[in-house]
Amino acid sequence: MITIEIKDDEITAALQRLASHMTDMSQPMNAIGEQLEYQTEQRFDQGVSPDGIPWAPKSQTTIEAYIRRGQPVDFRPLFGPNADGMPLRSSFFRNYGPDFVEIGTNKIYAAVMQSGAGKGAFGSDSKGHPVPWGTIPARPFLGISDTDRENITAEVEEWLEQVIETKD
Repeated sequence: MITIEIKDDEITAALQRLASHMTDMSQPMNAIGEQLEYQTEQRFDQGVSPDGIPWAPKSQTTIEAYIRRGQPVDFRPLFGPNADGMPLRSSFFRNYGPDFVEIGTNKIYAAVMQSGAGKGAFGSDSKGHPVPWGTIPARPFLGISDTDRENITAEVEEWLEQVIETKD
């Protein structure tokens, strides 16, 4: 086997800078999180999944239930009255660290909104009514779109260029 060893102070310094920055990528993770949170909010407002597929409309049964209870009716899917007064749209958060970024919500019902649920999927209430009382279609709002992928790649590339160009 042939081995070639290159000893170049400038290349060695650049590789050491790059390696030292790889242990704490908080800066790009925060920027990626900001972009993902913004894009999630935009898609939510548009009523589309990360793949751009429009959400199923609110059912007439749901609309009639709001009217019966005297609640305001917002015809947009996933917009409406909430028991705690904080809509799902307002509950998004991001968190990041040296090697991760996450986007989410603390709403207990968010998983059902994201993935859907069949009538009675969670059993029944104390009166024997199915929970949920009807089928809830999946309306995915969390995820990565093609645009998100492009933005993340661009952010990482820009950050790496800054790291390489910075001389400590």
